[in-house]
Amino acid sequence: MNHQHTDRVTPPRTDKLLFTPGPLTTSSTVKQAMLRDLGSRDAEFVEVVQGIRQRLLALAGVSQAAGYEAILMQGSGTFGIEALVSSVIPRDGKLLVIINGAYGKRIRDIAQRHGIETVTIEVAENTPAIPQQVSESLAGNNGITHVALVHCETSSGVLNPVQEIGAVVKGFQRTFIVDAMSSFGGIPLDVIESGIDYLAASANKCLEGVPGISFVIAKHAQLLASGDAARSVSLDLLAQWQGLENNGQFRFTPPTHVILALHQALLELDEEGGVAGRAKRYASNHATLLKGMRRMGLREYVPAESQSHIITTFLFPQDPKFKFEEFYQSLSDRGMVIYPGKLNEVDCFRIGNIGHLFENDIESLLNAIEATLTDMGVIISKQFANH
Repeated sequence: MNHQHTDRVTPPRTDKLLFTPGPLTTSSTVKQAMLRDLGSRDAEFVEVVQGIRQRLLALAGVSQAAGYEAILMQGSGTFGIEALVSSVIPRDGKLLVIINGAYGKRIRDIAQRHGIETVTIEVAENTPAIPQQVSESLAGNNGITHVALVHCETSSGVLNPVQEIGAVVKGFQRTFIVDAMSSFGGIPLDVIESGIDYLAASANKCLEGVPGISFVIAKHAQLLASGDAARSVSLDLLAQWQGLENNGQFRFTPPTHVILALHQALLELDEEGGVAGRAKRYASNHATLLKGMRRMGLREYVPAESQSHIITTFLFPQDPKFKFEEFYQSLSDRGMVIYPGKLNEVDCFRIGNIGHLFENDIESLLNAIEATLTDMGVIISKQFANH
């Protein structure tokens, strides 16, 4: 009998389009990369892991030779953040968290759960962090050892001035931690220029991989100096790095299929022209989305000068006939998945521009939104059409 291998056949597209900040729409080739079983201690897998680590450093504009390390960690982006925060801040350390959304609050909550002394700066959810406030906080509190900032706050889409805040942190000789979950790979970011000591991100956002693996880019000297600060066994960042360096293997079972998908996703990022090429596509998606939404009279929450091209928050229409659950379900029935709002201050929903999406996909979403609002009988004031 002649057995034919069909692993590489691309199936007809049946998945909904995910206009979300991750998990997100992936290419068929990234999906197909997971159709292999590979031993976690096999030489081929070890080589794949090493290649991924080097590629991640290159995307950050650094290398091992320049004194930086890439540490892969099983789990979602939050696992990576918790591994980082709970591993590198000493027992007598103090963390300043800059908050303008849900993910800044999550860093604060993680730190407090681990008994880390924490102080915060909070600004409005549609407002970027203010470097002067960071400077004043550090000047008034000599005990602060680490500062944490979310680069792109996914709950709103606001982009924080990481380079300016990094300069303030370095001026006070403190350690700078950056959550770059929804920006890494989709917004150019120079780790050295921004004074970043630790950066955390995950596979399933701008890298266009699948959920299940996060990573930390760390200064080698800082990582070694963290010593026995880790407050967890499985999330011990230094021990994880030592395991990868000793034999190329994870200390505990790695998500092999997820890592194979990430490897393929990184190859496709290179083919697209790296971070600059991907950022260009995402920016085009964003421009198309804004033009169409404004044409319909829908208004974004974050001012244009502070808005990233990753995800955009839109205010609910004022018409009482607008019900988000109905709106969401109708779009989902049409094959389009958006995100509910994650803000305390306003009623809103979010639309992501990232993932394996293109301008024609954005146009399809806009058509679906217009049809849905018409079906709902929602009337929107056109006063914002030229906003």
